[in-house]
Amino acid sequence: MSKRDYYEILEVSRNATPEEIKKAYRQQALKYHPDKNPDNKEAEEKFKKAAEAYEVLSDPEKRKRYDQFGHAGMGNNKSGFSGGFGGGMSMDEIFRHFGDIFGGGGFDDPFGTMFGGGGGRGRKAVNRGSNLRVKVKLTLEEIAHGVEKKIKVNKYIRCNTCKGTGAKGGSSYQTCSTCRGSGHVTRVTSTFLGQMQTTSPCPQCGGEGQIITDKCQDCAGNGIIKGEEVISIRIPAGVSEGMQLSVNGKGNAAARGGVQGDLFVQIEEIEHPDLMRDGDNLHYEHYITITEAALGTSAEVPTVDGKAKIKIEPGTQSGRVLRLKGKGLPNVNQWEGKGDLLITIHVWIPRTLSKEEKTILEKLGESPNFKPNPSSRDKNIFSRMKDIFE
Repeated sequence: MSKRDYYEILEVSRNATPEEIKKAYRQQALKYHPDKNPDNKEAEEKFKKAAEAYEVLSDPEKRKRYDQFGHAGMGNNKSGFSGGFGGGMSMDEIFRHFGDIFGGGGFDDPFGTMFGGGGGRGRKAVNRGSNLRVKVKLTLEEIAHGVEKKIKVNKYIRCNTCKGTGAKGGSSYQTCSTCRGSGHVTRVTSTFLGQMQTTSPCPQCGGEGQIITDKCQDCAGNGIIKGEEVISIRIPAGVSEGMQLSVNGKGNAAARGGVQGDLFVQIEEIEHPDLMRDGDNLHYEHYITITEAALGTSAEVPTVDGKAKIKIEPGTQSGRVLRLKGKGLPNVNQWEGKGDLLITIHVWIPRTLSKEEKTILEKLGESPNFKPNPSSRDKNIFSRMKDIFE
């Protein structure tokens, strides 16, 4: 099961400020706090998830990696404890790490210290464009070195006629008479517990606080039209199949000057004709003749940087694996360096022989040197595998 997006957990946009993220976490923590939800496992899990999301999004470096790589970028985090909350961090540990955001008051004064006496009431609605997803195919060489790709994306873009306002001339507005420009309406209802007050977005203006009196004809008052954009994407070295990068603000434009959505880029690897990928390591199958195996030889093998020369010792057995250190792929987390190129040597046995070739081989077969005489190391598969890492 895939993990939920951290922004979605805290119910904030990807462009949220640190203060907005902090306030959103406070609200989630209050809502699902164990003291308010005794013996409620679901609430406890949501409490932990909110703490996990805040731990990443409140840290500029971790947030940057998460925005670029998603949860995959958190997998090898060697500092902090991202991902640990859902896996068993206690409530005490969460309070110890994040208790200070409540100003020392914990949950004792939630409506004063935590929400500033009013929280988010009274704010006008801000439209947000939807996110877009595209796939980008990369060669192994591009993955090895990183690459900048320019892609053409069909999307909603800002209407140039009205500059994205949706109003003809850019200023054909009037204040909403229902909410008087506040963007929200308040209703008071009587219940058996007394009067209850609720606040919701204004149905007349959609929470924007104003109404367009003369709509732009090109966009019908939406402020956006269908179009296309060429977007340059910098893809770091070491990405892998299925990894998703995000480009903030390059999704669909939002109606009437709202916040643009994001563009998510999913990586697809193009199969290499010679090299096979295994994590950060690369594998290559190299075939030699019987005489080359017996006498030794040298050969050129492909790498992501061109060709590399290898030496094959006399008496090399089929299945021997040679390693070229650092000739694999870089790790996307950078601090772990590069993988290796592992070359498996195969001795090619002819499938058909001429009469003359048979005669020569039969004579060679009578020689003691051509009789199988494996050493203990040749017999032991674990010893052969050990050669790879020496």
